[in-house]
Amino acid sequence: MSDKPHPSAIEFAGAWYLRDAKGSLVPIELVKPIDLLMDELARETLAEAHVISKMLHAFKERTFERIGSFRALLAQEYDVTIGGKKGNITLSTYDGCGRLQIAVADRLELGPELEVAKGLIDECLREWSADSHVAIRALVDRVFAVDKEGQISHTGIFMLLRLTGIDDDRWLRAMQALRDSMRVMGSRTYTRFYDRPAPDAAWRGVPLDIANA
Repeated sequence: MSDKPHPSAIEFAGAWYLRDAKGSLVPIELVKPIDLLMDELARETLAEAHVISKMLHAFKERTFERIGSFRALLAQEYDVTIGGKKGNITLSTYDGCGRLQIAVADRLELGPELEVAKGLIDECLREWSADSHVAIRALVDRVFAVDKEGQISHTGIFMLLRLTGIDDDRWLRAMQALRDSMRVMGSRTYTRFYDRPAPDAAWRGVPLDIANA
């Protein structure tokens, strides 16, 4: 058997091949050198990415285990639990220059009541004078303009629900319909890390995603 000419080469009947995207075996001498180089680079980088991904997963598990142990220790020591609603918690270094946050966020889904709310809101905006509630009109336009994933802005809906001073019965019914449309479909836990050079400096996030590293 001759030396392997390429990391992903396959030997068959004494000759070397590369498997293409259709599953066919292509004689390696027919593959362009640039394609051989691209294949090797992609495979090496992907293999390294898998290693880093496993390291991040292991780090995440260790982090939750450590925080769980810390919670249990405090509960045993002081007969209390720490952390906010739904398990949110912030841990800080003694010098005030490091911080770890665990945040649990609900995953919301909007039901058919949303269309009822939108209809009532549109009715209000049509009948209100053109120069009144200008800010509300702009907010409504932003809220119900779907994003690139085709989703309504959940943040914008909460902003609408926080508005006060509107006593129009249709608006109030629209806000109730918005509340009724929100269904919790699960939750997701986020871990965030921050540091700063001095206690009075601004916090800087520690990037753990490749886009922000």
